[in-house]
Amino acid sequence: MHTQQPGGWISYAIPFVVIAIVMALRWRRMSRVRPLKLERLWILPAVYAVVIGFTFAAHPPQGLGWLFCLGALGLGAALGWQRGKMMRITLDPETHTLGQTSSPAALLFIVVLIVVRSGAREAVTLGGPAGLDPMAITDVLMALALGLFTAQRVEMYLRGKRMLAGASRHAPNPTHVSGL
Repeated sequence: MHTQQPGGWISYAIPFVVIAIVMALRWRRMSRVRPLKLERLWILPAVYAVVIGFTFAAHPPQGLGWLFCLGALGLGAALGWQRGKMMRITLDPETHTLGQTSSPAALLFIVVLIVVRSGAREAVTLGGPAGLDPMAITDVLMALALGLFTAQRVEMYLRGKRMLAGASRHAPNPTHVSGL
Protein backbone atom coordinates (compact mmCIF):
# COMPACT_ATOMS: atom_id res chain seq x y z
CA MET A 1 0.00 0.00 0.00
CA HIS A 2 1.31 3.42 -0.99
CA THR A 3 1.32 6.04 1.74
CA GLN A 4 1.95 9.66 1.10
CA GLN A 5 4.16 11.60 3.44
CA PRO A 6 2.38 14.31 5.41
CA GLY A 7 2.96 17.72 3.87
CA GLY A 8 4.31 16.22 0.64
CA TRP A 9 2.09 18.41 -1.52
CA ILE A 10 3.30 21.50 0.34
CA SER A 11 6.82 20.95 -0.98
CA TYR A 12 5.36 21.39 -4.48
CA ALA A 13 2.87 24.14 -3.63
CA ILE A 14 5.28 26.57 -1.94
CA PRO A 15 7.71 26.91 -4.88
CA PHE A 16 4.75 27.17 -7.26
CA VAL A 17 3.21 30.01 -5.21
CA VAL A 18 6.56 31.82 -4.95
CA ILE A 19 7.17 31.51 -8.70
CA ALA A 20 3.60 32.66 -9.42
CA ILE A 21 4.04 35.77 -7.25
CA VAL A 22 7.41 36.63 -8.80
CA MET A 23 6.05 36.15 -12.32
CA ALA A 24 2.97 38.29 -11.54
CA LEU A 25 5.22 41.10 -10.30
CA ARG A 26 7.47 40.78 -13.36
CA TRP A 27 4.45 40.75 -15.68
CA ARG A 28 3.28 44.08 -14.23
CA ARG A 29 6.68 45.71 -14.76
CA MET A 30 7.18 44.37 -18.28
CA SER A 31 5.58 47.33 -20.02
CA ARG A 32 8.05 49.77 -18.44
CA VAL A 33 11.01 50.80 -20.55
CA ARG A 34 14.28 50.41 -18.67
CA PRO A 35 17.54 51.94 -19.85
CA LEU A 36 19.74 49.55 -21.80
CA LYS A 37 23.42 50.15 -21.20
CA LEU A 38 25.32 48.21 -23.85
CA GLU A 39 28.59 48.69 -22.01
CA ARG A 40 27.21 46.77 -19.00
CA LEU A 41 25.78 43.71 -20.76
CA TRP A 42 29.00 41.73 -20.28
CA ILE A 43 28.95 41.89 -16.47
CA LEU A 44 26.46 39.10 -15.64
CA PRO A 45 27.94 36.53 -18.06
CA ALA A 46 31.46 37.36 -16.84
CA VAL A 47 30.55 36.97 -13.17
CA TYR A 48 28.69 33.75 -13.90
CA ALA A 49 31.64 32.42 -15.95
CA VAL A 50 33.96 33.09 -12.99
CA VAL A 51 31.59 31.26 -10.63
CA ILE A 52 31.40 28.31 -13.01
CA GLY A 53 35.18 28.39 -13.45
CA PHE A 54 35.72 28.11 -9.69
CA THR A 55 33.05 25.41 -9.40
CA PHE A 56 34.54 23.36 -12.23
CA ALA A 57 38.05 23.83 -10.84
CA ALA A 58 36.96 22.53 -7.43
CA HIS A 59 34.78 19.69 -8.78
CA PRO A 60 35.39 19.17 -12.50
CA PRO A 61 32.95 17.14 -14.57
CA GLN A 62 34.06 13.55 -15.05
CA GLY A 63 34.43 11.69 -18.33
CA LEU A 64 31.50 12.33 -20.66
CA GLY A 65 30.33 15.07 -18.29
CA TRP A 66 32.56 17.50 -20.22
CA LEU A 67 30.84 16.57 -23.47
CA PHE A 68 27.40 17.01 -21.94
CA CYS A 69 28.45 20.38 -20.50
CA LEU A 70 29.70 21.48 -23.92
CA GLY A 71 26.43 20.37 -25.50
CA ALA A 72 24.47 22.21 -22.80
CA LEU A 73 26.55 25.34 -23.38
CA GLY A 74 25.65 25.19 -27.09
CA LEU A 75 21.98 24.55 -26.36
CA GLY A 76 21.98 27.39 -23.84
CA ALA A 77 23.55 29.69 -26.43
CA ALA A 78 20.84 28.81 -28.96
CA LEU A 79 18.10 29.36 -26.38
CA GLY A 80 19.73 32.57 -25.14
CA TRP A 81 20.00 33.95 -28.67
CA GLN A 82 16.28 33.28 -29.15
CA ARG A 83 15.44 34.89 -25.81
CA GLY A 84 17.58 37.90 -26.70
CA LYS A 85 15.61 38.31 -29.94
CA MET A 86 12.41 38.33 -27.87
CA MET A 87 13.56 41.33 -25.84
CA ARG A 88 12.22 44.61 -27.16
CA ILE A 89 14.86 47.28 -27.66
CA THR A 90 13.80 50.86 -28.33
CA LEU A 91 15.78 53.87 -29.46
CA ASP A 92 14.84 57.38 -28.43
CA PRO A 93 15.14 59.37 -31.67
CA GLU A 94 16.06 62.61 -29.89
CA THR A 95 18.56 61.44 -27.29
CA HIS A 96 19.77 58.28 -29.07
CA THR A 97 19.48 56.32 -25.84
CA LEU A 98 18.45 52.69 -25.84
CA GLY A 99 15.71 51.20 -23.72
CA GLN A 100 14.52 47.66 -23.19
CA THR A 101 11.24 46.07 -22.29
CA SER A 102 10.74 42.41 -21.65
CA SER A 103 8.32 40.65 -23.89
CA PRO A 104 5.69 38.24 -22.57
CA ALA A 105 7.28 35.54 -24.73
CA ALA A 106 10.65 36.07 -23.00
CA LEU A 107 9.00 35.75 -19.59
CA LEU A 108 7.14 32.60 -20.59
CA PHE A 109 10.42 31.26 -21.96
CA ILE A 110 11.98 31.57 -18.50
CA VAL A 111 8.94 29.90 -16.91
CA VAL A 112 9.40 26.94 -19.26
CA LEU A 113 13.08 26.72 -18.31
CA ILE A 114 12.14 26.73 -14.61
CA VAL A 115 9.67 23.91 -15.20
CA VAL A 116 12.32 21.91 -17.09
CA ARG A 117 14.81 22.49 -14.28
CA SER A 118 12.27 21.37 -11.69
CA GLY A 119 11.62 18.25 -13.76
CA ALA A 120 15.35 17.55 -13.85
CA ARG A 121 15.55 17.95 -10.08
CA GLU A 122 12.66 15.52 -9.66
CA ALA A 123 14.38 13.07 -12.01
CA VAL A 124 17.48 13.19 -9.83
CA THR A 125 15.40 12.63 -6.70
CA LEU A 126 13.49 9.70 -8.17
CA GLY A 127 16.34 8.32 -10.26
CA GLY A 128 18.92 7.76 -7.53
CA PRO A 129 19.53 4.11 -8.36
CA ALA A 130 19.18 4.78 -12.11
CA GLY A 131 22.66 6.29 -12.14
CA LEU A 132 21.82 9.98 -12.42
CA ASP A 133 24.63 11.94 -10.81
CA PRO A 134 23.33 15.13 -9.15
CA MET A 135 26.70 16.87 -9.61
CA ALA A 136 26.78 16.04 -13.33
CA ILE A 137 23.26 17.40 -13.78
CA THR A 138 24.21 20.54 -11.85
CA ASP A 139 27.29 21.00 -14.06
CA VAL A 140 25.18 20.62 -17.21
CA LEU A 141 22.57 23.10 -15.95
CA MET A 142 25.28 25.63 -15.06
CA ALA A 143 26.77 25.32 -18.55
CA LEU A 144 23.28 25.75 -20.05
CA ALA A 145 22.74 28.91 -17.98
CA LEU A 146 26.12 30.35 -19.01
CA GLY A 147 25.29 29.82 -22.68
CA LEU A 148 21.84 31.34 -22.16
CA PHE A 149 23.05 34.48 -20.34
CA THR A 150 25.95 35.07 -22.69
CA ALA A 151 24.17 34.60 -26.00
CA GLN A 152 21.16 36.66 -24.90
CA ARG A 153 23.37 39.60 -24.06
CA VAL A 154 25.52 39.23 -27.18
CA GLU A 155 22.39 39.30 -29.35
CA MET A 156 21.04 42.36 -27.53
CA TYR A 157 24.43 44.09 -27.77
CA LEU A 158 24.72 43.51 -31.51
CA ARG A 159 21.15 44.64 -32.14
CA GLY A 160 21.60 47.74 -29.96
CA LYS A 161 24.84 48.66 -31.77
CA ARG A 162 23.09 48.32 -35.15
CA MET A 163 20.25 50.54 -33.96
CA LEU A 164 22.67 53.21 -32.72
CA ALA A 165 24.70 53.05 -35.95
CA GLY A 166 21.55 53.40 -38.04
CA ALA A 167 20.41 56.37 -35.95
CA SER A 168 23.74 58.18 -36.28
CA ARG A 169 23.69 57.72 -40.08
CA HIS A 170 20.28 59.32 -40.28
CA ALA A 171 20.93 62.08 -37.78
CA PRO A 172 21.03 65.60 -39.20
CA ASN A 173 24.44 67.26 -39.35
CA PRO A 174 24.37 69.95 -36.61
CA THR A 175 26.98 72.07 -38.40
CA HIS A 176 24.91 72.26 -41.58
CA VAL A 177 22.37 75.07 -41.67
CA SER A 178 19.80 74.66 -44.38
CA GLY A 179 18.31 77.60 -46.24
CA LEU A 180 21.26 79.98 -45.99
